[in-house]
Amino acid sequence: MNDKQLLDKAFHFIMETFVKRGDAPHYTEIAKNFGIQPDEGKRILIDLMNTRVMPMWLYPGTDLIVSFAPFNNLPTQYRITVEGQQKWFGQ
Repeated sequence: MNDKQLLDKAFHFIMETFVKRGDAPHYTEIAKNFGIQPDEGKRILIDLMNTRVMPMWLYPGTDLIVSFAPFNNLPTQYRITVEGQQKWFGQ
């Protein structure tokens, strides 16, 4: 699998996790999903963030996803409710 395909699959996994759970996965979860070592999962996450394909960023000085458009991992004034469930925050 080439890097672009891997980044695309990582993007999909992060978005899918946000939708399902209401929060972002940790890079160790990305690694587990792809059957790779945690340090490789971290590299994939950082490489994905560095693409700047959309508004997304890590919490300063960490490897934790804060925002991944349109979602935010930290509470904001923008609450997203779907079918009566509010488990997401928007950017």
